Amino acid sequence: MASLLYRLGRLSFRKRGYVALAWVVLLVACAFAAIMAPAAEEDGFSMPGTESQKAFDLLDARFPGGNAEGADARIVFAAPDGQRVTAGDNRAAVEKVVAEVGDGTQVAEALSPFTEDAVSKDGSTAYATVTYKAKSDDLTEATTRDLMDAVEDGRDAGLTVEVGGSAVEAGPELGGITEIIGIAVAAVVLFITFRTLIAAGLPLLTALIGLGAGICVIVAVGMSTTTITLALMLGLAVGIDYALFILSRYRAERSEGHTAEEAAGRAVGTAGSAVVFAGVTVVIALAGLAVAGVPMLTDMGLAAAGTIVIAVLIALTLLPALFGFLPKALLPRPRRTAKQRTAAAKEPAGSRWARHVVRRPLAALLLGVVGLGVVALPASDLQLTLPGDEAQPASTTQRRAYDALAEGFGPGFNGPLTVVIDAGKTADPKAVVEQARKSLSATHGVVEVSPAMFNKAGDTAVVSAVPSTGPAAAETKKIVKAIRAEAGELEADTGAPMLVTGRTAMNIDVSNKVTAALIPYLAVVVGLAVLLLMVVFRSVLVPVKAALGFLLSVAASFGVIVAVFQWGWLSGLLGVAQTGPVMSMMPIFLIGVVFGLAMDYEVFLVTRIREAYVHGEPPAQAVVTGFRHSARVVVAAAVIMIAVFAGFIGMTDSMIKMLGLGLASAVFFDAFVVRMTIVPAALALLGHAAWWLPRWLGKVLPDVDVEGEKLTRHLAAGSALPVQPPSRDESVNV
Repeated sequence: MASLLYRLGRLSFRKRGYVALAWVVLLVACAFAAIMAPAAEEDGFSMPGTESQKAFDLLDARFPGGNAEGADARIVFAAPDGQRVTAGDNRAAVEKVVAEVGDGTQVAEALSPFTEDAVSKDGSTAYATVTYKAKSDDLTEATTRDLMDAVEDGRDAGLTVEVGGSAVEAGPELGGITEIIGIAVAAVVLFITFRTLIAAGLPLLTALIGLGAGICVIVAVGMSTTTITLALMLGLAVGIDYALFILSRYRAERSEGHTAEEAAGRAVGTAGSAVVFAGVTVVIALAGLAVAGVPMLTDMGLAAAGTIVIAVLIALTLLPALFGFLPKALLPRPRRTAKQRTAAAKEPAGSRWARHVVRRPLAALLLGVVGLGVVALPASDLQLTLPGDEAQPASTTQRRAYDALAEGFGPGFNGPLTVVIDAGKTADPKAVVEQARKSLSATHGVVEVSPAMFNKAGDTAVVSAVPSTGPAAAETKKIVKAIRAEAGELEADTGAPMLVTGRTAMNIDVSNKVTAALIPYLAVVVGLAVLLLMVVFRSVLVPVKAALGFLLSVAASFGVIVAVFQWGWLSGLLGVAQTGPVMSMMPIFLIGVVFGLAMDYEVFLVTRIREAYVHGEPPAQAVVTGFRHSARVVVAAAVIMIAVFAGFIGMTDSMIKMLGLGLASAVFFDAFVVRMTIVPAALALLGHAAWWLPRWLGKVLPDVDVEGEKLTRHLAAGSALPVQPPSRDESVNV
C-alpha cells in the first residue's frame, strides 16, 4: 500500500499540470451535470416493514388519489380574549382570509372552518385547511406570498392568525453565519499550525473543491437536497483533516532534506496510507446506516460516503500536485529569531504530555474512563421520537399554530391517529367498521373518534382517533399499542385487519425500528472496522481498544445531548427552542458518523506509534515518539472538526442543531480524552502485548505496510521505487 501510494504521490507531483486540469474538468463536468439534472423528487418518508407503512400502502390502493402528494397548509385563527371566532366581524375576517387563499392558481381546495366543523367548543379557535395541486418544493413564490398576505390581512382585522403545514416548511439549511465562523476558526487553527498563509489555505481549498464536487454529484444522480446536510458537514471537516495530515507529513519530509518530489511521494506513501484506511472506516460506518432499513438514513449515509471518497482521492492526487506548484511557499519561513529557535529545540508539548501519561498510565486510564462515564450518565434517560412543529422555535408561525391548536382543541389534536379498517372479506363491512369505532371510543386515552369514511367500493374505511396526549408523549405510545392489541382481537372476531397509521404512529414505528437496528448496526460496523484495523496495525488488542474507546466517546456525547435537549441544561444559551425526546434517528446517525471519525484519529495517531515501534523503539518510548510527530496535528485536526461541527449548532433545524452538538462533543471527547489520554495509557500498560498477533492470523491477514516500514527500508537502501523520470521543465529540486 505505502509503495503504491508513494508512486502515486510522485506521479501526481510530476504530472501536476495534467492532474490539476483533470480535477478542474471533473469539477466542471459535475457542476454541468448537476445543473442539467432534473429536480429531485420531494422525499416521501417511508418505513418499509412497519404497520404504518402497510396502512399507507393500503390507503393508496383502496383510495386512489386520496393520499395526494400536494402541499397542505392549516391556517389557525384565534379570537381576542373574551371573544369568539364565530362573532360577526371575526367570522367575516376568517371567511375573507379563506377566500383570498382559495383564489390562488395552485390551490386545489380551501375549506372554511365554519363548513367543516373546525371550531373549538369554546369558540375561541378555528382552523381552515388548504390543499395545493403542487408539492411543497414546487410552490411558487407568488403562491407562498399570497398565503402569508392573507394571514396578515387576518391579523390586521384583530385576529391571531398562524399557519402550519408542508406549504410553509423551510427547506434544508446549507449554511449560516455560525458555519462561516466555524470555517474561520479552522483557518486560524491551520495558520497557527503551519505559520504560513498559503499552507493554511491549501487544506481549505482542497476541502472546498471536494465538497463542491460531492454536492454536484449528489444533485446530478437525483438525490434529494435533504441528503446534502450530512455530506456538507462531514465533507468539509474530513477534507480539511486529510489534507492537513498529508501536508504536515510533507513539511516534515522536507525538513529532513528531501526534495519536493521525494517529500510528496513519502508523504502520500505514509500519511496517505493512513488517510486511505481512515476514509474506508468512515465509508463503512456511513454505508452501514443501510442496516437500519430507513430509506432516508440510507440515502444520507451513501451521499456522505461518496463525499468522503472524493475527499480521499483529492488528498492522494490533487494535493501532491499542488505541492509541485508551491514547493517553497508551503514551507515555514527559513529565518527565525534566536528565541524561536530555542522554542523549537524544546520537546514538543505532545511528547511531554505522552511522557507524563506513560509514567502514570493506570491513573490516567481510570481518570479518563470514569470522567467519560460520569458525562455519559444522562444517556440512561434517553427518550426517542420524531419531532414535529412542537420542536420549532417559538418565533416561527408553525410553532405558534401548533400551540394554538393544542390550546383550543387539546394536545392530541396535533397528532391524530389514522385507523384503516380492511373489511373487504367480511359479510357486513359497515357493521364491522362500527364495531371498530366502538372499540376505539372505549380505548383509554382516546378522546374523540371521527365518523367512518368508506372508499367507493365500500370495503375499506378510515377513522381518525384523537388521543388525549401530544404526539411526542409517552402516553401516546401506550395508546397506539393498546389500539393495535384491540386490532388483533377485532381481526380474530371478524377477519378484518385494523391498521394504525398517521404521522404520530409513523414516528413511533420509526423509533421502534431504529432502536431495534442499533445492535445489528453496531455489530456489523464495529466488526468490519475491527477487522480493518487488524489489517492496519497487525494487532488484536489495539483494534479492540479502539472500539471500546469509541463506545465511551459516543456514550458521553449521548449524555451531552440528553442533558441539553431533554433536560434543558444550557438550552437557552444554545438556542434550543423546545426540550423533549431526542430525534429517533439521532443515535444511529451519531454512532455511524462518530465511529468513522474516531477511527480517523486512531489510525493517524497509532500509525505513528506503530511506526516507531516497528523501527525498534520500546513500547512506552514508541508512544512518546508517536505523539511527538502526530499530537500537534491531531489536536489541530480535532479543533478544526469541532469548529466545523459547532457551526451547525447555530442552525434553526432541531435535527441539524442536535447533530452538530453531538458531533462536536463526540470529537472533543474522542480526540482529547480517548485518543490523547486513554490510548497512550492503555498502550503503556499493555507494553509489547499491545502489538501481539497470533502467527496463524498474521499469515491470513494481508500486510499492507500502512506505516511505510517496507517503503522506508527500500528508500534507505537506495533502491528508490521506479517512477518515470521528469521532463526538463517539470523538474523541481528545491
